[in-house]
Amino acid sequence: MVTVELTRFRVDADKNELLLATRSAMLADFRADRRGFLDARLVRLPDNEWLDIITWETPEDFAASRDKGPNRPGIADFFSAIAELTSAEEGSLEQSGVD
Repeated sequence: MVTVELTRFRVDADKNELLLATRSAMLADFRADRRGFLDARLVRLPDNEWLDIITWETPEDFAASRDKGPNRPGIADFFSAIAELTSAEEGSLEQSGVD
């Protein structure tokens, strides 16, 4: 079952460009190092908040990724732009909306 990771976080206004500049390296590191990584979407919200929506093949793939933390430079650089984690949730994708 496809697992969806929903992570909401705050970035200081002067770090928004760093966040965006490090995104592609973070995704490349996920593709290279994270089994079951499917895709990710980054959503800008009001008041310097962001929502990262990441999909995984299984809940076990997501758990294994979480255990690794920022173990690669691209991931660590992206995480360094984050000032505060405001919420993190996990769910299952019941319908993709695409036929």
